[in-house]
Amino acid sequence: MSDFDLKSYLQSRRTLVDAALDRFLPPETAPPPVVHRAMRYSVMAGGKRLRPILVIAGAEAVGGHAEVVLPTACALELIHTYSLIHDDLPAMDDDDYRRGQLTSHKVFGEAMAILAGDALLTLAFRLVAENAAHVKDSRVICDVVAEIAGAAGTGGMVGGQVVDIESEGKTVTADTLDYIHTRKTAALIRASLRVGAMLAAARPAALEAISAAGHCLGLAFQIVDDILDVEGSLEELGKTAGSDERKQKATYPAVHGLDASRRRARALLDEAQAALAPLGSAAVPVSALADFIFERRS
Repeated sequence: MSDFDLKSYLQSRRTLVDAALDRFLPPETAPPPVVHRAMRYSVMAGGKRLRPILVIAGAEAVGGHAEVVLPTACALELIHTYSLIHDDLPAMDDDDYRRGQLTSHKVFGEAMAILAGDALLTLAFRLVAENAAHVKDSRVICDVVAEIAGAAGTGGMVGGQVVDIESEGKTVTADTLDYIHTRKTAALIRASLRVGAMLAAARPAALEAISAAGHCLGLAFQIVDDILDVEGSLEELGKTAGSDERKQKATYPAVHGLDASRRRARALLDEAQAALAPLGSAAVPVSALADFIFERRS
């Protein structure tokens, strides 16, 4: 893996995803223009594009190609962005900045931010449906839709967010914290890897390895996010640092301390890399992303 250039890989995949997002999103001039401006404002603000890159890397890890999964890769980014728009609303986290710019509701108002999020979620599933044209057996799309819906709904991201909100200001157990993190963040990251592999017709053993790695990557990502909220800055994060503590949120540093949180994140990422080992060189990009997740500063 020492010869693998992760920076170049991430840049090439991000460029591919950004160009596809620009094609898939309605133009700002299409009626009603205000909601399309709001959609584009949040989606095209940048970001790591981790979830769509994981869809692509998941496909490549089992012999697939980026072009085959690109609509679904973009769908995962739209779902992620919709969740950020809604999370930032005054009724939720009440944040002013995201990805280094004012949040959607600060620019377009709360009603339009809600509608932009709704529209992104709806468009995401249309893109998944349109991915049927790129796969050999379109029946796999049914499984992909179910996978994404499960990861994004009350059994995944939405459910984790509910318990996260309910836990604010309370002393939570380690089990409750894991419940929040595995659903709020890890579920969609795991699903990103899985659907990429599914669309590329992964064999059962390979899909099992991808799934195990995705769970570990997702949980570690949120733990690192918790750590960065303590140690990071607005310039690094693109959002206001220290908000978790101010809102008395359930986080790994609050429950376990910073040092133990770092050790837990590293152990999870080592576990992810071990799970990927049987897939050989094809899974090197996913394995390298584990180190990227641990070392990131934003």
